[in-house]
Amino acid sequence: MGLNISYKMTPRKAPFYGIVLGNASTPIGTVTLPVTFGTPDNYRTELVKFEIANFISSYHAIFGRPTLAKFMAVPYYVYLLLKMPSKTRVLTFRGDLQKSFKCEKEAITYVSTNRLLDTSGEVFVVAK
Repeated sequence: MGLNISYKMTPRKAPFYGIVLGNASTPIGTVTLPVTFGTPDNYRTELVKFEIANFISSYHAIFGRPTLAKFMAVPYYVYLLLKMPSKTRVLTFRGDLQKSFKCEKEAITYVSTNRLLDTSGEVFVVAK
């Protein structure tokens, strides 16, 4: 994302799964940053812990359940809608269906060209 956060990063060795197809990904480290949703007159800011990973993706950041819970956000996936309370009223964010489709298409292209070799046959032979 172009941020110089190396001085704020703490090392991390526990892998996470489900992001890169077929293998675990070990983060470079973690960093806690303020995240703000809204406009100057109606906003919400919380500190969010990010895991920094070194792989190519069509996304810059993926907010999971802990982040949604911290913001008390309610996602409406069918409508590409996210709602959360703020200081003055409810914040509403609408997704872009075409942009979502483009990101998904890029992710599928990336995964299909960067698969791991299937070593299940070798494992089966060694197990015998």
